[in-house]
Amino acid sequence: MKGALITVKCDCGETNYLAYSETWQCKCGRRWDTSQIPADEYWGIMREMRRQRLIAIGAALALSLTFGLLAFLVAQRLLLLFPILMAGWYIVYMPRWRRRVRQRARNLPSWQLRQE
Repeated sequence: MKGALITVKCDCGETNYLAYSETWQCKCGRRWDTSQIPADEYWGIMREMRRQRLIAIGAALALSLTFGLLAFLVAQRLLLLFPILMAGWYIVYMPRWRRRVRQRARNLPSWQLRQE
């Protein structure tokens, strides 16, 4: 699994985005190593974010399968309601899901790296 990029800000004001366990040398000569971040914390966050995405995908698949089966088993005219169902999905569920994920992302821990 590929992890998210880590924002590293040097004391001189320079900013860079690194993958986990990468090193970066700033223009001012300072070196920063993201492997100082505890691996279990970092990968735990990555697993949690993946789980959030899979929850949304699973809910969409379950809803689509249920609606599709009802449409084919009960009445095919129910397929005409599918765009309304999808609009409800994007108007009601997805904003709540995004809000929950963004809130969690804002509350993630931050680490103070030591320069090398």
